[in-house]
Amino acid sequence: MSTDRATYPSPDVTVTVIVYNDAERLPRAVASVLRQTHPNLEVVISDDHSTDATEEVARELAARDPRVVYLRLPENSGGCSAPRNRALEIARAPYLMFLDSDDELPERAVEVLLAAHRERDLDFAMGAVHRIRVDGGRRTTWMPHLVAERRTLDGIEADPRLFFEHLSTSKMYARSFLDRHDLRFPEGIHYEDQLFSAQAYCLAKTFTVVPEPVYRWYIAPYAATETASISNQRHKLTNVRDRVHVQRLIDGFLAESGHESLREDKDFKFLKHDFRMYAGDLPYRDDTWLASFAGIMVPYLDTLAPGAYARLPRDERVVLQLVRDHRLPDVRTAARGLGHGVAPRRITPDASAGRVYWGEEVPRSQRARRELDLTELEPDTRPFFGALLRHEITDVSRGPGASVRLTVRTYDPAFRLPVGPQRAVLHLSPGRRRLTVPFRLSPVRPGVFEGRVRLDLAAARLPLQGFEGVRHPVLRLRHQGRTHTGILLAPLGFTPLTARVPYRSGALPHRVTVEPEGHNPGRLQIRWQPVGATAAVIRPALHRLATPRVRRAARLAASILP
Repeated sequence: MSTDRATYPSPDVTVTVIVYNDAERLPRAVASVLRQTHPNLEVVISDDHSTDATEEVARELAARDPRVVYLRLPENSGGCSAPRNRALEIARAPYLMFLDSDDELPERAVEVLLAAHRERDLDFAMGAVHRIRVDGGRRTTWMPHLVAERRTLDGIEADPRLFFEHLSTSKMYARSFLDRHDLRFPEGIHYEDQLFSAQAYCLAKTFTVVPEPVYRWYIAPYAATETASISNQRHKLTNVRDRVHVQRLIDGFLAESGHESLREDKDFKFLKHDFRMYAGDLPYRDDTWLASFAGIMVPYLDTLAPGAYARLPRDERVVLQLVRDHRLPDVRTAARGLGHGVAPRRITPDASAGRVYWGEEVPRSQRARRELDLTELEPDTRPFFGALLRHEITDVSRGPGASVRLTVRTYDPAFRLPVGPQRAVLHLSPGRRRLTVPFRLSPVRPGVFEGRVRLDLAAARLPLQGFEGVRHPVLRLRHQGRTHTGILLAPLGFTPLTARVPYRSGALPHRVTVEPEGHNPGRLQIRWQPVGATAAVIRPALHRLATPRVRRAARLAASILP
């Protein structure tokens, strides 16, 4: 350590910043702690034996400010637990917080949480977490319904929904609480936050929730495989095993600590959050991976409380049951469009029971009939705007100029559309003005229609200043004066098509790319990017233009630039 810590006053709060091979972002994280409105704190940089320039950067940070302490582990632990636990051994403050090196603390985080502790005798205080997308800066609040108002709870039983907020970094803990229960992060496993937080919730007698933001969590959803966070490594079967292993540890703790009554709430959290994270990826996995996934997941799914399943939306229950039945091709079909109202390709009525089931046959087991039962969705009587329809693109090819040819197949499993050809419309809105492309869907067989449409992207009316972003076309059908709008599912994989859109589409040339979404439902995705000298010179100014006269002048200037 670079300073004699005994010569400095005891801090009120210790913030541990864990780091591994993150020399670039570590200064930002530490700076966010040092600029806190409550200055009497210490920062322990706990380095999990980095092999890049992290050590040099950390030592320099410690040399600049006596509140910063550098701790380097003798060998890499491969996780977050050991760096946090080693920092706990040397932390001097009565209150403790944890920060990852790629994240930040808002300026009042320490002040707000410490004030909550000083108002009441708390085991911990927690606040809101802002999630920030590094690929665009979009900011959302993590689990906003749980932190919407200030409240003090006497135990997790008062609101078991808090199991969903399993982050250790959104909380300030009383050191005495952690020491009294010998509560430390479990080492040698991933998803340690989930076990640590479940234990903290169950052991705490009193804790306070505040609505103010206390953590900035930077999300890189499409990071390269080698740099992706543990949560974003869902393609690894070891990741699945780790997640299930932690759940079993939590279940054991609940039973041993007398909190078995919380099991259904905890199981619901696992199904709604943990399993759901994998569900959107299942269409993109091959048979070998899916079989291994089911082999790991199903034995654990069979231990969960039936009431947890009953609390899920029907489309999620269907995917879970198909996984439990090892119906792997059907898993891919059902998992596409979760949360988007996408129908199955087929449904099967059981006239004798008056029920309707997902798929091509009546399920054989009682459990499967219960979980695959779509009768409550009223597929043959629900309003047409919510009808169960499914639109899949079966072929994508390049057309002339900046156009693409699409073959679209529509599944109408409840036979809501009239017999014969259907008039359909594609809608796409990269700017304020919508591009509308009509085409015809012809019947292939009962409940299935198919049509071909040419989508000319140069015909889209873009804003004067151009458009940079992604849009997903939708398909609209009308029947008896009602409109149905549905997403377009792209082929799971096709080579992206790129073209240049000339000046006539707005004032700027654009590069436009047609590609599969590549995650979640896998919609057809169209990406615009302004290009050329015009984009660099004119576009920033066009954002500030207001009058029609100036707009016309800017368009003329753009037309004469190379």
